[in-house]
Amino acid sequence: MKKILLISLISISIFGCSSLELESISSSEEETQKILALGLTHEENLIEAKKLKGNHLISVVTLQLNNARDEKIQSEIDQVESKNYAEIVKVSQDGLSFIGPEVVESISTMLSSELNIQKYYLSGFKDSNHQTASHKLNVTFEYISPKSRNYNSANFCDKWSRCNGEMIEIILISVNASECTSYSCKYKEVVELELSDEFLKNSIKTGLKIGFYSNTNSNKINISKAYLMGYLSALN
Repeated sequence: MKKILLISLISISIFGCSSLELESISSSEEETQKILALGLTHEENLIEAKKLKGNHLISVVTLQLNNARDEKIQSEIDQVESKNYAEIVKVSQDGLSFIGPEVVESISTMLSSELNIQKYYLSGFKDSNHQTASHKLNVTFEYISPKSRNYNSANFCDKWSRCNGEMIEIILISVNASECTSYSCKYKEVVELELSDEFLKNSIKTGLKIGFYSNTNSNKINISKAYLMGYLSALN
């Protein structure tokens, strides 16, 4: 009888603890959203966060509020920059061909101060019924080297800039050498990568990172969210 009573008491105790665990406890995300929904300033949001119970919850919600503030600021910057990009997209008279603005980046390394420049732009074409569009990423690599690099493949990188995806064949447009000495030449290498309309639209929230590879070198192209937004808005 005592054993049965003891078991019953233990069962009630366990059930009681489980009930407490299953009670509706607001998560940090829910608390953050509640504060943001008040429509207050960021400073006022932080004051509201300090009213929560528990130092850990206050710390997490404060971090999330700071992140939300930073994301809002970046979104506003992206909107302004995207409009600037959209204004300089070249559109053909029939509205079927598009060429985005060229972005020029200088790449410097601690091992060399020699010329190492990469340029890129997006171009697109719509079919005559304006239903589908296709795109190309045109990339130019300018560098000084004993021989040409001959870029031959690319892959897409994740948001942490890890480029571990499947290798994609790229199109070599041209390789030109000039100002040659007995040791090296100035090379200008142009390649293209075909991109689908759906892929670009799916990348618009985060931007696009692509690694380009030769047998001896690798380069990374970062197409910003603002660039994609501006380019694609011009197509519409």
